[in-house]
Amino acid sequence: MRLLHNVRVLDLGGFITGPYTAALLAEFGADVIKVERPKGGDPFRALRSDLYSPQFQAHNKNKRSICLEYTKRDGLAVLDKLIVSADVLVLNNRPGASEKLGLGYDRLHSINPKLIYCSITGFGSNGPYALRPAFDHVGQALSGWLSRHRKDDDPRVFGPVIADRVTSYYATIGILAALRERDCSGKGRFVETNMLEATIAFTMEPIAQYFSSKQPIPLHLRGGFSQAYTVTCKDGKRIGLHLSSPDKFWVALCRAIDREVWLDRYPQHSDRVCHYEELAAEIGQIFKKRTRQEWSARLEREGVPFAPEREIEEIEQDPQVQHLGVFHEIEHPKFGKLKAAHRPVLVDSDRSIDFRPPPALGEHNEEILREIGLLPKEITRLLDHDIVWNSSLRS
Repeated sequence: MRLLHNVRVLDLGGFITGPYTAALLAEFGADVIKVERPKGGDPFRALRSDLYSPQFQAHNKNKRSICLEYTKRDGLAVLDKLIVSADVLVLNNRPGASEKLGLGYDRLHSINPKLIYCSITGFGSNGPYALRPAFDHVGQALSGWLSRHRKDDDPRVFGPVIADRVTSYYATIGILAALRERDCSGKGRFVETNMLEATIAFTMEPIAQYFSSKQPIPLHLRGGFSQAYTVTCKDGKRIGLHLSSPDKFWVALCRAIDREVWLDRYPQHSDRVCHYEELAAEIGQIFKKRTRQEWSARLEREGVPFAPEREIEEIEQDPQVQHLGVFHEIEHPKFGKLKAAHRPVLVDSDRSIDFRPPPALGEHNEEILREIGLLPKEITRLLDHDIVWNSSLRS
């Protein structure tokens, strides 16, 4: 199912938003070439001494790597040859940085008029914040997302990245739309997105509620409308409940926890929303009386929408996760077996492609250079002058 088998993507990004955008395209079969600069490559590599950190692995599956010093004239000439061969270019730099490197849209579009050029920034290409540095938590904070996921003054941050990955999803959608339009027009496009707007879009439900009511939105309003609860059981293990608005799920929960009297006390969804805080406190105390296994049997029997709250180390052993075959192993010639999640999208009941492990720095230098027409003596010269960097030969 290599739906994008005829699409070549150049990933010139670092950290998450650019690399993950390219990785999403790679999961559907695009040929993604990660172009990295010498002495470290993608900054995420250096989070481990072997330049192959888990953070790097998570955002760079199914790619090839060329390590190229494109800030030098000879290196930029090689990159231009790659641009000619490419369908998509992905960068995540502050405004103006790409132009300083000779990677601005106008120049590259003149080299390849069919190129889909995707620029990802923190705050957009202009405006009072445009030149500020931005990472995931900055996007969460400014967009309003963070305000919906904290309660006290603990400065520590919980959870995986949100703003970075959401931005990558929107960037990918833009790229795919531009590729589809190019099939008709033959023209390349300049696709832009930024972390601020992407995360605002992801936070749109409470924002829409505010626009409608003109009142501050209580922190637990979504939980009340959704009738969602996270409860701790007698054994300290937790369960997530989400009853939504259909009355049948409220009835099912009341039966499962032996509280049928609540059917008369809170007959309408609006009653449950208004008394959410009270219900949450009572339901929380009820679940402390039995183990998670005991409650799971009762909830399943009554048809309540629920799931055990899995710790990261538990996910792989969950029966449904195992049934779906979510995780698979891929072999890297240097780093051995690596475990990763499959693409979560099936097409015609299939998602099998020849997955590549995340690449070592410069792992595919020579094969990529041969593909764009360089002769062996030219490749040797580039290696000798450190324009192309072979990480296996140099420290």
